[in-house]
Amino acid sequence: MMEKALSRSIRLLCVSGVAFGMHAASAQEAQNAPLQRVEVTGSRIRQVDLETAQPVQVMTQEQIQKSGLVTVGDVLNQLASAGTPDFDRGGSLTSNRENGGQYISLRNLGSNRLLVLVDGKRWTQSVDGYTDMSTIPSAMIERIEVLKDGASSIYGSDAISGVVNIILKKRMDGGLLGLYAGANDKKDGKGKDFSLSYGASSDKASLMLGLSHTEQGTVWARSREATRYPKGVRHPTAGLGVGPWGEVLVGDDRDLVLNHTGGEGGNGIGTGADPRNPANYHDWEDLPQDNFNSASQMMFQMPTKLDTLFTKGTIELPYNMQFSTTAMYSQRKSTAQIAGYPLNSETQSNYPVYIDQNSYWNPFGEDLYFYRRTIERPRITDNENRTLHIDATLSGNFEVRGKAWNWDVGYNHSAVRGTVMGTGNINLLNLKRALGPSFMNGSGVVQCGTAAAPIALAECQPFNMIGGPGTNSEAAIDYIMSTGQATYGSTINSATANLSGELLQLPAGMLGVAGGLEHREVRGNDIPGQFEQSGYSSDLAGNATRGRYTVREAYLEANIPILKGVTFAQLLSVDLATRYSDYSNFGNTTNSKASVMWKPIKDLLVRGTWAQGFRAPSVGDTFGGGSQSFDTYLDPCDSQFGQQSNPDVAARCAAAGAGPTFRQTTQNGAPITDSGGAQGAVPFNSGAGNAALQPERAKTKTIGFVYSPAWLTGFSGSLDWYDIRVDNLISGITATQTAEYCYVQNIAAYCNVIKRDASGQIISLSHGNANLGALETAGIDLSFSYRLGRTPYGQFTLRSDSTFVTKYKRQDDKESDFTDYLGQYDGGGGTAYYRQKSNLSLDWSMGNWSATWTARYFGKIKDKCYSNSLTSPVECTAVTEEGNWGRGVNRLGAMVYNDANVSYKTSWNGTLMVGANNIFDKKPRNTILGAASSSAIDANLPIDRFVYVRYNQAF
Repeated sequence: MMEKALSRSIRLLCVSGVAFGMHAASAQEAQNAPLQRVEVTGSRIRQVDLETAQPVQVMTQEQIQKSGLVTVGDVLNQLASAGTPDFDRGGSLTSNRENGGQYISLRNLGSNRLLVLVDGKRWTQSVDGYTDMSTIPSAMIERIEVLKDGASSIYGSDAISGVVNIILKKRMDGGLLGLYAGANDKKDGKGKDFSLSYGASSDKASLMLGLSHTEQGTVWARSREATRYPKGVRHPTAGLGVGPWGEVLVGDDRDLVLNHTGGEGGNGIGTGADPRNPANYHDWEDLPQDNFNSASQMMFQMPTKLDTLFTKGTIELPYNMQFSTTAMYSQRKSTAQIAGYPLNSETQSNYPVYIDQNSYWNPFGEDLYFYRRTIERPRITDNENRTLHIDATLSGNFEVRGKAWNWDVGYNHSAVRGTVMGTGNINLLNLKRALGPSFMNGSGVVQCGTAAAPIALAECQPFNMIGGPGTNSEAAIDYIMSTGQATYGSTINSATANLSGELLQLPAGMLGVAGGLEHREVRGNDIPGQFEQSGYSSDLAGNATRGRYTVREAYLEANIPILKGVTFAQLLSVDLATRYSDYSNFGNTTNSKASVMWKPIKDLLVRGTWAQGFRAPSVGDTFGGGSQSFDTYLDPCDSQFGQQSNPDVAARCAAAGAGPTFRQTTQNGAPITDSGGAQGAVPFNSGAGNAALQPERAKTKTIGFVYSPAWLTGFSGSLDWYDIRVDNLISGITATQTAEYCYVQNIAAYCNVIKRDASGQIISLSHGNANLGALETAGIDLSFSYRLGRTPYGQFTLRSDSTFVTKYKRQDDKESDFTDYLGQYDGGGGTAYYRQKSNLSLDWSMGNWSATWTARYFGKIKDKCYSNSLTSPVECTAVTEEGNWGRGVNRLGAMVYNDANVSYKTSWNGTLMVGANNIFDKKPRNTILGAASSSAIDANLPIDRFVYVRYNQAF
């Protein structure tokens, strides 16, 4: 009877993992397996029965490999319940330290509202509270458990959207070699993976060692027609930025650019005329050949490399005790390249630089304000991230009056250290000297200073700012360039003690309890180089972040069986949990949970949960120094693409100095050409910490059932409804949102941080973190797995996993209305809020052969119009329809991607696997709001067909 119950429990648990094909264990396997009390993610109480009141999705190492992906982040982002990650490989313009890593946003609630555990212990976090999944080598994983429910009462802060618990391999006897290579059809984006692990074990001890090397290659924006243009193939000359040819302001109203032979489309190729002749200039009129296509120098997807060393050991001790330890060191290197710097005289408004009237190349006899992109040196940022994790646990078990108890005490150390090096920015101190007085010396060389007071070339290299590419020597370029640097780090040290066991026998079963204590210290820093902090570099000036806090926690959990083996209640139990947390930076909080499991009949499990949750402010949230950022934003006061059609908005804009004919301009002073806005010509201030922040508060409700009918062997299905509300949101406000909250929603606090010049342009804007408003989401997860009976043609299994979102809305301020984001891109941040995402797979196996076909579905979504003109709309299917950004909606259709995988097991313990993701090479779609940094393409969807081969050899 017990064995049958265990078998059915395993089948029910596996339903949560059907998206990756976790098959139910057979009754015979259950009969042969020893019954052990285990801990399932979401509860601290060990138990024999694996049924859980909370939805847990499980994927194994085999299923990870069959996905054709090599990093944990890529694998988890395939989940139907996964939303748009906060940072992705397409964000080359992102300046956060997280850039280059991989992050998971479960249910689109944000990557910092998901708790990541490794073997049940907290993993590393950045200063801003994000966990980089790429630092965990996939080759070392036994399985991944994803709890899609709030769990703050069990695990504490951050477990609002759920918990990802990565279970590493526990022991090995022998070794395993893994090799992987893959690439896009265009021969780029190459992936490589090498892993080697070896272990030995006995009855008393086990030891396992492993190493791995993983690479993901670059995809350049210029390599494809779809990504070559900032605003898409239908607008090849739109979205061009500051050009490489000197543009100068002469007198009161003359805006001139040097004549040149540069090609159409802003490619920056050509030869400039002699800048010393005033006749060699023409009026600047925003012509494509005078501007520059920044995508030509940008990465569409950034490359990463990860090297990992891993060891895990266990030793059995007297008195039923066990000591185990894990140590892992990972080093991730990532690179981002963007176009050369769009320089102008007021790049740093506190240190303006002009072309001196006595510069050798200045023919106009006055100091010149200039614009010029330094395409000679693209901006490159190298981010080296080092992660160290060490944990040690002493555990044991004992009996009290025949009842089993378990205990453990442990220490967990997780640390991130990083170094950022950047090139391609400008040393403004040197630039000012290079653009100062200069003359032609007797050797025919232009030299700084004057003939009467020359400055040696070893001390100063004059720079021809007007002449364009090819007119300056490497020495001159080197002289004005700056090498930026920064260091960052985050450390989490925690000591834990847990006790769980069976307290007493009730009529319906054993009352299980668990309790524990935890002390955690979190500290972090982010320190820009001194030169960057000074403001004398074109690099974004920033202040240092340093902070620390501690937390003391205690929790209790009880699993109470109420009924068992009676009519309409084969099982009825309740799980109660509560956790008290005392933080040094904001105070204390208590969060509780209640869950119920009910089996009216043997084949049907009904489950439900009510849970409180919270997210504590991170070190960066509280102690962040803030930094400059060149934000891409849309001014709602723009008369063509903004919201001035709304009379209230128009009145507020006019009062601020942006009247009915106001046009937002690009970096080179031209009016914006589409609703995507433009990058500002001056840096804004972003990311400043707020010591008054309070934790976010959440309430989660779930109701669902799992059906595993005895009359249909091999079938299991589950349906779970969820509803989550997060209050007191800690929000990082974007520049666009700041302007919209002021002029569209009329929130005075945001208007106070915006300043405009006499022409109406925004010249100062601050945006940081605050406790604002609320967020609500609800939906349904539907999963099933059907393993058909064995046939002469092999074994077939059909699997499906879908998430249907029925609500997603956000309140940006406690005084404002909720804004609906469901089925739309986010007008402020580019997140895609799909109504439906689904994965459908068919597995086949026969002898040594196996294959999998997977179809991944992304529902249709609404985007902003390229132009919402009532008379001549462009890429706009509903001009008058409202989106979360305002008027004008462009509907984008659903996307389906097909993946295939075939593998063969050899007679010498090897496995050969070949496959292709996006096998039909479905082309990407253009988007305004979901665009990557370089191109009008969503980088979170496939760009190309990706073909790979993998070989594993056991020995």
